[in-house]
Amino acid sequence: MTKQERRTERLTQALRSAGVRITRQRAALLTVLAGADDHPDAVELQRRAETVAPGISLSTVYRTLTELESKGVIHRHQFEGTPARFEHAEARHHDHMIDMDTGEVIEFSSDRIEALQAQIAAELGYEIVNHRMELYVRKTRG
Repeated sequence: MTKQERRTERLTQALRSAGVRITRQRAALLTVLAGADDHPDAVELQRRAETVAPGISLSTVYRTLTELESKGVIHRHQFEGTPARFEHAEARHHDHMIDMDTGEVIEFSSDRIEALQAQIAAELGYEIVNHRMELYVRKTRG
């Protein structure tokens, strides 16, 4: 079974466990979402799903994404100044850089940053329960 097939199955099971019917449009959306390795927003997901299942409404996309998020199988990211974007919840913890000129979202991980955050929290008498880091960046010129 491919990664996309595993993801599609996981997303489908999450909806079924919530009592949501898997229509042709939802199945197309789940396939498109399963194949996404970027951070598409709802409009982009609708555009992609429309090529597979014409007639999918944006409200169906939003309702489906909301249900998948509530089941913990996708994450919603609200990056500054952009519509909410979505990614699979299966990935190991990572942070994001958002290119202010192109809107591209770049994932990165840094053990040094993670250790520093834990150290700062400990020095202040806390332990980190959850966090996210977003860096808003521009390419340097020259």
